Amino acid sequence: MLSHSYRPTPGMVLARVLMASVFVVMGGWRLWSAWQGATVPNGTLVFSTVEFALGLLILFGWRVRWTAALAALLMAADAVMSHPFWAYAGAEQSAQLLHFMKNVGFIGGLVLLAVVSGGRGKSGR
Repeated sequence: MLSHSYRPTPGMVLARVLMASVFVVMGGWRLWSAWQGATVPNGTLVFSTVEFALGLLILFGWRVRWTAALAALLMAADAVMSHPFWAYAGAEQSAQLLHFMKNVGFIGGLVLLAVVSGGRGKSGR
């Protein structure tokens, strides 16, 4: 059980920053593209805004347990909706399966982050 005096190790902070960077960069990239005039569906704009916000919250350590858990749910939805490998055949199926499984692995990292992030305060509960 984690104590209320939980202090993340430098390795845990690095892992949190690296995981957050995926959300910040990819969400920010799509929002920036839309800002520059690229055609981006409304659903993608909403998804990207949530993705970017969650990335910043994880990056700065705000309620990491809950934000990481929410980010894991977002990543699971993205895996199913964006990478339906079961609907393809051949090389395209392999490509979609690769992206789907990357999401699954990333979900594992987010679940781990949610589990090990404890205590009170900035990165707590």
